[in-house]
Amino acid sequence: MYQRIPSPRWITASLLALGITTPALAQDDDPIKVGILHSLSGTMAISESTLKDTVEMLIEQQNERGGLLGRELEPVVVDPASDWPLFAERARELLEQEEVDVIFGNWTSVSRKAVLPVMEELNGLLFYPVQYEGEESSENVFYTGAAPNQQSIPAVNYLHDQVGVERWVLAGTDYVFPRTTNRILEAYLKDEFGVADEDIMVNYTPFGHSDWQNIVSEIKRFGSEGKKTAVVSTINGDANVPFYRELGNQGIDAADIPVMAFSVGEQELSGIDTGPLVGHLAAWNYFMSVDTDANYDFIDAWIEYNDDEEVVTNDPMEAHYIGFNMWTEAVRKAGTTDVDAVKDAIIGVSVPNLSGGYATMMPNHHITKPVMVGEIQDNGQFAVVWETPSTVAGDAWSDYLPDSRDLIADWRKPMECGNYNVEEGECMGSDAEEQAEEALSED
Repeated sequence: MYQRIPSPRWITASLLALGITTPALAQDDDPIKVGILHSLSGTMAISESTLKDTVEMLIEQQNERGGLLGRELEPVVVDPASDWPLFAERARELLEQEEVDVIFGNWTSVSRKAVLPVMEELNGLLFYPVQYEGEESSENVFYTGAAPNQQSIPAVNYLHDQVGVERWVLAGTDYVFPRTTNRILEAYLKDEFGVADEDIMVNYTPFGHSDWQNIVSEIKRFGSEGKKTAVVSTINGDANVPFYRELGNQGIDAADIPVMAFSVGEQELSGIDTGPLVGHLAAWNYFMSVDTDANYDFIDAWIEYNDDEEVVTNDPMEAHYIGFNMWTEAVRKAGTTDVDAVKDAIIGVSVPNLSGGYATMMPNHHITKPVMVGEIQDNGQFAVVWETPSTVAGDAWSDYLPDSRDLIADWRKPMECGNYNVEEGECMGSDAEEQAEEALSED
């Protein structure tokens, strides 16, 4: 005679209802699944494939230390192929089919905004490791890259105060991060420094743009009119290679028109001849050249993992290092991988960064970071020429845009709001679906 055998889940629920606790059942010994959502093909693979490898290395190291909560970590890798709507599909696949406990991923803001409504609908956790434009704070996203007040604003201050720049070329790839960042920078330059409209040139190009001759010629002309000029670059992905090559072809060096890049690090420079680019700049929160024991240990581990003495590290890799360690610490603190418990536990968690200090997760789901300006060297590395005296807390909402200057984010109880208007005294609500549609339409 057939007899139905109760499932372990049913048994556990029944015993808990009676107030009886049980040892961990079989499913508690299953691996903790870690989703990795980075482009391994397409125009962003030049930057993102390294981040996939970084998370896999961190998982391997964690497993060598005994895993987490006595369980092994298992990477689940998908390739959204630099296709922004596909990021949303792959995120849904990770959460619904693979049932991952956390996702580390994305590079571009348009891909993040495509994923955001999926994370909120399915209550997933996303650790986002790249500098971005701000104007966002989600309960389900932890922003371990720089907000504008941790990168673009300090970089512009450096160019104005230390280099004497008076004319500004804002050159970017045509999507949400460059456009929003440049809106913030235009307002900041006009409000703080009194820069006139005619002293700001704005240019956008598509992803993967390769024909830079006319644009670089225009930059050269704009910079030849008697005022010190700089390029503030939000050009992303593999378009940077022909852009920098054309600068060299037209004889533009850093002494004449310095370029301050927000999306070019050691990984991107490894693909080009850096000789003509010596002296150009980048603003990040970490450089491979940082002189600390923690950084040397990380570099050694990366070289060993790749079995390649020529590999480089970069800022988004450090952001994943920080985010991964924050997540594991929050899981230990909560005693579970349950999303809501981890979201509560992670606020206030501090872990070491690679530059000798600590990163702390703030109530707005942004972290504290030092800000650095690095100068390109002929070996493809950056010499740090300026650094903030202490870490800077990331600000989700810009003080320089009228629609956001009165907004704050605080995900602690009882507020639990990502866009609280301090003037109106109310939470403005979430519009993740609308943001995703706008971001995709701008691309």
